[in-house]
Amino acid sequence: MPSASTSEPAFEPESGSVAGLEESTRELTVGPDRLDRWLAGFLTRHGGPADPAARSDAEVPADGTSVIVRAADGARVEVGVPFPPLTPDPALPYAGLVAHVIRDRTVGVVLVRMGGYAAGVFDGPVLRRSKVGSRLVQGRTAAGGWSQQRFARRREKQAREAFAAAADVAARVVLPHLSDLAAVVVGGDRRAVGQVLQDPRLAPLRALVTGPHLDVPDPKLAVLRATPERFRAVRLRLTEPAQAAQAAQEAPPDQLA
Repeated sequence: MPSASTSEPAFEPESGSVAGLEESTRELTVGPDRLDRWLAGFLTRHGGPADPAARSDAEVPADGTSVIVRAADGARVEVGVPFPPLTPDPALPYAGLVAHVIRDRTVGVVLVRMGGYAAGVFDGPVLRRSKVGSRLVQGRTAAGGWSQQRFARRREKQAREAFAAAADVAARVVLPHLSDLAAVVVGGDRRAVGQVLQDPRLAPLRALVTGPHLDVPDPKLAVLRATPERFRAVRLRLTEPAQAAQAAQEAPPDQLA
């Protein structure tokens, strides 16, 4: 069974700067199919790679969770590797990053909010199997005394039943595909997700959870279908000398793709 990191691709602070130049840093995301073009445009705008003679045009830290590409003018971009780690291949462009990013994977998704839930299995961006549902969980009340306590107990019971129903759906929809899963992505209310994943049946899914945690509204089918745009997106941290950053901001949009 493929393994997956239990943490999100993280950007660690990188030391060092271009001597005598101020820098500008910003974060952005691109779709997996645009990454190759974006990186090529980055190098073109910044004078090519920092070391054209290097064996690889990218640096991959030992943990394989990010890739750093440096340009001739001191600009650099740090790419968070989705579905880490990346096993670097110096023979491929950007140490194999693009090939890793565009690969279609089987991914389970579990979304939970108070009273609503959805589970699905995706092959790449395509939803292959899914189930959504809801259970009544009453809102909070401002009443006091015994009435408030009775209400709180009733609400707690409703929440437990809703979480149990969500766990049942995740077990029926996602668990049968366990041997094919590259990762499990979760989203919604963090407390609710945590409660659902405590179900003993879902222990194998907990081991596959990878970031990012998706902030979603009520998990309807349309919300579930849209999740690949989020969990397949590539996060970038772009650092440029101030002069180059200003020139990039003034460039036509088609030159920034």
